[in-house]
Amino acid sequence: MTPPLVVVMGVSGSGKSTVAMVLARRLGIPFCEGDDLHPPANVAKMRAGQPLDDTDRAPWLAALNDWMHAHRDGGVVSCSALRRRYRDRLRQGLEPPPAFVLLDPPRAVLERRMAARREHFMPASLLDSQLATLELPEADEHALRLEGDGPAGAMVKTTLDWLAIG
Repeated sequence: MTPPLVVVMGVSGSGKSTVAMVLARRLGIPFCEGDDLHPPANVAKMRAGQPLDDTDRAPWLAALNDWMHAHRDGGVVSCSALRRRYRDRLRQGLEPPPAFVLLDPPRAVLERRMAARREHFMPASLLDSQLATLELPEADEHALRLEGDGPAGAMVKTTLDWLAIG
């Protein structure tokens, strides 16, 4: 079977980077930390506690889509992908389209994780804006929703089983 393209998504603090790294390692395919593709202006805006708007996100989503096009033979991306239109942009021109795995832990877990982080540009003050922006994937989006508060290995196993390559 051809390794898949998978986007591990969720709000800040959901665990998407950790789960995506473990999933990519397990599949033996490249991993892309979506935060690394943000333009410097986006990072500065978030660091200042200002939420991004659609104009800010456009070049970032294009860069993520470019990465996935370059890794059509398999790759795992961690990316918030909060709105349907952002996921549509990520899917653009990709056949088959990527699978999406939403990590959706309880708010208390998100707050605890964000408070414990050091050296990350996303302040906990932006959690409310991210939760307000999140649009749950719809039935036609080939998406798996996980509670996101368990061990990364267990979430990866569930994902592999869902992808039918576990």
